[in-house]
Amino acid sequence: MNRLQYETSPYLLQHAANPVDWYPWAPEAFERARAENKPILVSIGYSACHWCHVMEHESFENPDVAAYMNERYINIKVDREERPDVDAIYMEACQILTGSGGWPLNCFLTPEGKPFFAGTYYPPRPAYNRPSWLQVLQHLAGIWETQRSTVYEQAEKLMGHIQRNDNVFLEKTAPGLAPVPAESPFTPALLENIFYQMRERFDRAEGGFGGAPKFPSSMAIQYLLNYHWFTGSTEALEHALFSLDKMVMGGIYDQIGGGFARYATDREWLVPHFEKMLYDNALLVSVLADAYQLLQNRSDESDRAALYRETIEETLAFVHRELTHQKGGFYSALDADSEGQEGKFYVWSKTEIEQVLGNDAADFCACYGVTDEGNWEHTNILWRPATPGAYAQKNDLDAQAFAQKMAECREKLFRERAKRVRPGLDDKVLSGWNALMATAYARAYSALGHEPYREAAVRNIEFILENMTGAEGRLYHSWKNDRPRIMAVLEDYAFLIAALLDVWQISFNFRYLTYAKTFAEQVFAYFHDAETGLFFFTAADQTDLVLRRKDLYDNATPSGNSTMAHNLQRLGILFDRTDWREHATRMLNNMNATVERYPLSFERWALAIAYETYPYKEIAVVGANAFEKARAIRERFLPGSVLAASVEGNPTLPLLAGKTAEPDALIYVCRNYTCQKPVQTLDEFDKTIQDM
Repeated sequence: MNRLQYETSPYLLQHAANPVDWYPWAPEAFERARAENKPILVSIGYSACHWCHVMEHESFENPDVAAYMNERYINIKVDREERPDVDAIYMEACQILTGSGGWPLNCFLTPEGKPFFAGTYYPPRPAYNRPSWLQVLQHLAGIWETQRSTVYEQAEKLMGHIQRNDNVFLEKTAPGLAPVPAESPFTPALLENIFYQMRERFDRAEGGFGGAPKFPSSMAIQYLLNYHWFTGSTEALEHALFSLDKMVMGGIYDQIGGGFARYATDREWLVPHFEKMLYDNALLVSVLADAYQLLQNRSDESDRAALYRETIEETLAFVHRELTHQKGGFYSALDADSEGQEGKFYVWSKTEIEQVLGNDAADFCACYGVTDEGNWEHTNILWRPATPGAYAQKNDLDAQAFAQKMAECREKLFRERAKRVRPGLDDKVLSGWNALMATAYARAYSALGHEPYREAAVRNIEFILENMTGAEGRLYHSWKNDRPRIMAVLEDYAFLIAALLDVWQISFNFRYLTYAKTFAEQVFAYFHDAETGLFFFTAADQTDLVLRRKDLYDNATPSGNSTMAHNLQRLGILFDRTDWREHATRMLNNMNATVERYPLSFERWALAIAYETYPYKEIAVVGANAFEKARAIRERFLPGSVLAASVEGNPTLPLLAGKTAEPDALIYVCRNYTCQKPVQTLDEFDKTIQDM
């Protein structure tokens, strides 16, 4: 057993029995590299990564390969989910060197931690136009011994590229944030240009954006829903809903057990990369809740709204069943593999389905795309060519009875599938990903009104506050075995602040607002970059990295910086902090040209720009039945709004201060603290909102 046996990360523990003399990311590894004057190999992956498992079995479990690695290198294993800060630096190096990235990521460093070569998967023998892993190791060891100065020159060049890339998307390089012009740059024309750039990448045949592989792009879809709301664009709405339909009915969605896989390997959303990540499901539930709210009162969209409602319910049932710790935290992921085969847990032969469903098998197979020959590696990934309702109508069947029969069939298959060997579970708890799921539960509660969703959101926030903050109030990134580990990075703080604000709006527990404000102050204290006015990914007192980077791209998850722009918009309103609102505005001003040019890489930035263009509506409800009215208001799709409610008012919260409490609560709708005449009925509220 190597040193990884003492770690808690499931990914690192998977490698604990390798003959490779792995270190975790720790000072001891760098000290030994300097003492022995050896290069460092840092190999980065995560527990649900299929090709990480493949390379482990092919190379890291091979005694001869391991012996060479141990002789010539100091070897470090990193869980990219546990150390996203480490991964970000060396993935950037890989992308600069090769033009692409991915996992496993294998990066070669000087003893000082500076990268000089990087790549992803290497086979055990030359194949796929790639050298073997042993050839790579031998080649780089030879260069280290004979061309040391070239290695260091390459490392310095790479470091320079990485540092420059941090600021390449900013509008200016002078210290601090650019002042906002007297005439606001945030105009409907800017939002239209962002939409047009997104539209260029619409896949009008299969939904989503671009070709294979196909990622959910939840934040881009959310922008389209908001753009439709603000401008009335039917094209934006239609593509957003079409994309959601394709995913929900495709193989990327688990038609038996609920929940979404990481991405589809094909354009048609049929063949998933079968790993299920907490963050994908959180972001998709959130955008489905938005879509449901937008459609729920449209009689012409009742079937689609019902589909989204069912998908939210099934996905959160999956999260509750398979990704929830008994204390209320959420686990990170389910593996793509079981029994060493990708997707084995999820796929079916037609014969298996016939044996389980008997006389109902023919209808089920027609409804879920099952054939004798299969649609993937001679097996069937379940998907829906049409909804059960559409299938029933086409075949002159009673729609309600047929839908019930299909639900019963899926339940039988679910019970049968439960007998199989399950995919591996990554049971570490990450504060940022948990916060994304708390937000998802809060939004699902707002949309559907299910009390267990509110309870799950509150319970998770309480779990994070109790278990993932230190005595000094600082946030931790990871938790397992009742022990928090590793100080939080920017995205952990940003996502948690957002979740606290979202859970505040379904609970009106003022304590959550206080925590959100405190954590925002910590972000400024530990992460603020005085030179650019943005925020670093790591805290100022973290010293184990070769450089501090900033986090600008909205990738699989939103960036910490774009999320902080949203947070400062909302916190600035709630606490009447003009400085925070102006800081968010200046952040967006520095990024707006980049967002306009590349919106599919900066989707959450684009949404924050929309809220500058159409400023937030401030909604305050005060009176004896304030919470009931606030609950009804939250059912509505009201993007770009901040809601506060109190039975008696709250002089410590500016949005509620000075507002009269009545037996029948008054509803105030304001903008920049200038309020319309208060109203009491929801019909009056709807009219007031429409007129603003």
